[in-house]
Amino acid sequence: MQIEHSLAELPPLRRQKILLILERDGKVMASDLSQHFAVSEDTIRRDLAELAAAGLVQRVHGGALPRPRDTGKDYYQRISETDEVKTQLAQLAARQVRDGQIVIFDSGTTTLQIARALPAGINLTAITASPMIAVTLAEHPGVRVILAGGQLNPATMASSGHETVRLIESIKADLLFTGVCAIHPEVGISSLHFDEVPVKQAMLVSASHVIAVTTADKFGAVEPFVVAPCSRLHTLITERQVTTGSLEDYQRLGIEILQPSL
Repeated sequence: MQIEHSLAELPPLRRQKILLILERDGKVMASDLSQHFAVSEDTIRRDLAELAAAGLVQRVHGGALPRPRDTGKDYYQRISETDEVKTQLAQLAARQVRDGQIVIFDSGTTTLQIARALPAGINLTAITASPMIAVTLAEHPGVRVILAGGQLNPATMASSGHETVRLIESIKADLLFTGVCAIHPEVGISSLHFDEVPVKQAMLVSASHVIAVTTADKFGAVEPFVVAPCSRLHTLITERQVTTGSLEDYQRLGIEILQPSL
């Protein structure tokens, strides 16, 4: 009861718990959540309304469902659809790497493009939880690759779990290229996949300099699971035409903004 009482006093934490229950059960009912958190059904309905307004759930009578998602494209299809903008961003990111560094590559199609864009003769130690990125990096004779093992998520093609986190926590890296599902100046960096949150958090702690590479459509977006505040980033690489959000919000947080030249 003490835990429930604490949660009742912390609406953001309660809403995060609601999302976890929704991911586990596939549906939530206001009456059940009211009993679980020891709050009124009106309070739960307000929580669900807030989550729906943020695009995180789909309201139904008496409760909520997960929001509809485009599940028609798998990881390999997303790789094949990599556009010129992502290629330019990856090339700019690859130019930030220096010989002899220890670099962590987060999972994602953009970070895969960064691995592909590295100069042929570069020498570095690379750590990643993505087998696809590991194979790409292994093509460079001067790159020593450390693959963090664990349970593979087919949706992200990356490993997660205690083994993955433990290895990453043992690394003191010079640089991290972190993947970004969504970024909001107030909410922070958030993810669609709960299992990758502790992995990303461990990467952020283990790197001296953190670079996020993202396209314009990720700005102002919010996914269910918060990874870290934006202030954890040092550099943000994005396209020149940012149509959503304001880069000034991120610059005020002390983040360096890099964009491809014309």
